[in-house]
Amino acid sequence: MIAAYTNGQVTEHLDTALWIDLLNPTEDELRRVESVLGVELPSKQEAEEIETSSRLYRENDTLFMIATVMLNTDSAHPTTTPVTFVYQSKHLVTVRFADPRPFPVFQKTFKKLPADFSTSQQILLGIFDEIIDRVADVLEGVGADLTKISEAVFVEPGAQGEQRSKHDEFTSVLARIGRNGLRAANARESLVSLNRVVAFFSETIAGLKDQSPDRYWRSVVERDILSLSDHATFLSNKVNFFLDATLGRISNEQNTIIKLFSVLAVVFLPPTLIASIYGMNFEHMPELKWRLGYPVSVVLMIAFAILPYFIFKKKRWL
Repeated sequence: MIAAYTNGQVTEHLDTALWIDLLNPTEDELRRVESVLGVELPSKQEAEEIETSSRLYRENDTLFMIATVMLNTDSAHPTTTPVTFVYQSKHLVTVRFADPRPFPVFQKTFKKLPADFSTSQQILLGIFDEIIDRVADVLEGVGADLTKISEAVFVEPGAQGEQRSKHDEFTSVLARIGRNGLRAANARESLVSLNRVVAFFSETIAGLKDQSPDRYWRSVVERDILSLSDHATFLSNKVNFFLDATLGRISNEQNTIIKLFSVLAVVFLPPTLIASIYGMNFEHMPELKWRLGYPVSVVLMIAFAILPYFIFKKKRWL
């Protein structure tokens, strides 16, 4: 699908369009845009390359930049998608095979405030602003959810009866930690990619005819991307800490259960031994004809069951 914009309005004339947005383009749509730009657009396979030389390069007066953008951040399976930016002095082309949230958000902003985006460079800055804002929102959400997770992981034993709902079960907590870890990792990947694109653009645009980098690019790099990268690293470390803490709590609860079964085994061992002895079918067993044999054996079994309990209690094993 092709969406071409001029002065915030959709246009059918690609040669006069300031921004051409390609979403899941067909071969015919790619050829149409290529004829306007006079260059060949990268394919989806080329956009997924990880080498810097394949993602950032210049052909004459055209810059090709491929950035990694977060996708499905609110779902159970957050991921990333490559977005190709083709920059010329009169055109900006974006080629994408998914629909990350920053793009429809920027489209609305572009339509409301067309005067703020009168050049292809300003449009590129606007899109980057929305992408960075979205990363910031995701990282804020990760931090807020980790705070809630800490309440479940580090609750004091016996606090409020230690009654956890299904939402707070450790298996659910582990799943939430995993999703937050994936979101933080995707954010770091996206920020690293954006940092490379911004650095490449700000260094290369000066070599284009009648082009110079906007001062805002330095602000984007130094103030936003770098600070968010540090915050994403902090959250990733926090995720690892909560993961280790949760696994530790699970291990402790498993040890408690195993200890309980061990104590029960010791408690019931003496009564079982007494019952086994007097359950044997030997002919000569004097106690079998003893009048007090039954009550005495019952008392012995109860006594030897209670005695280990008090011993464990005194040693604080229970």
